[in-house]
Amino acid sequence: MNTENMHRVCPVERARGLDNFIRRFLQNPKKLLGPYITPGMTFVDLGCGPGFFTVEVAKMLNGQGKVIAVDLQDGMLDIVRKKIKGTPLEQRVVLNKCSEDSINIKEPVDFILAFYMIHEVQDKERLFREMSAILQSGALIYVIEPKFFVSKREFAKMVNIAKDHGFEPVSNPRVHFGTTVLLRKV
Repeated sequence: MNTENMHRVCPVERARGLDNFIRRFLQNPKKLLGPYITPGMTFVDLGCGPGFFTVEVAKMLNGQGKVIAVDLQDGMLDIVRKKIKGTPLEQRVVLNKCSEDSINIKEPVDFILAFYMIHEVQDKERLFREMSAILQSGALIYVIEPKFFVSKREFAKMVNIAKDHGFEPVSNPRVHFGTTVLLRKV
């Protein structure tokens, strides 16, 4: 991994700040994702970090379907592994190490969550092309980017890249500290 990207990716040492009661209050996974989760679906938590969304979505699937927790850093995946070890969630969560060049998923998926991570990717064209290849027609990507890192102009540029790769904006749900778009694969 090049040094520039290492500085842009949230380090494992800051994982505790990504999974705490304050965040759960402000960015509650059940409130943000509940309307989109259906038992039996394959859900991708892209840039899962310490599993803040991974674990809650796996619970919401009610024993049906799976969550693919994707991260670039082994340390983040180790945190998720420890959280689910010895629980029924261990059977529904697949840990997937991606690379800078690929999310490394080949199977069809129903939903992708990209929370505060697309700004960390240098080649957004490639990312949206790869997401388009694994998402079924009508499937959704929920993109949330931090207002404090991503300008409105940068966000609009990212949405245009998504449109160029077969996605249409559906809505802009409200999320504390985030700029959002829900995209549907056409």
